[in-house]
Amino acid sequence: MREIVHIQAGQCGNQIGAKFWEVISDEHGIDPTGTYHGDSDLQLDRISVYYNEATGGKYVPRAILVDLEPGTMDSVRSGPFGQIFRPDNFIEVPANPENVWIMECLLNHSFRIVCVCTF
Repeated sequence: MREIVHIQAGQCGNQIGAKFWEVISDEHGIDPTGTYHGDSDLQLDRISVYYNEATGGKYVPRAILVDLEPGTMDSVRSGPFGQIFRPDNFIEVPANPENVWIMECLLNHSFRIVCVCTF
C-alpha cells in the first residue's frame, strides 16, 4: 500500500487542492466533517492512501497547505471541506525575503504526517 502526502502551495495550488479534496472525499464517501457515509466497501479499500484515520472514525487528509496570503487559507478553511483539515497543517508564511526556513518547516510537517502512516 502507498501513502501520499499532498502539498498544496500558493493561491492556485490551494484552490485546485481544495477542489481535489472535495472530489476525493466524495469518491470515498467522506463528508465535510471527515465521517464516512459511503455505500460500498470499495470506498474504504484504499482510503489510507490519502487519509489518516483519526479518533472517532474521522478521516483527515494527509495534506500540507502553504501560502503567503492569509486570505487564501481563510478561503479554504471556510470552504465546503475546510473543516476536514487539521488546523496545524495550514502554514501561513510571512512575506519577507528570508523565507529560506520554509523548506525546513515543510520537511518537519511532512515528517510528522508520514510518521503516522502505516508501513
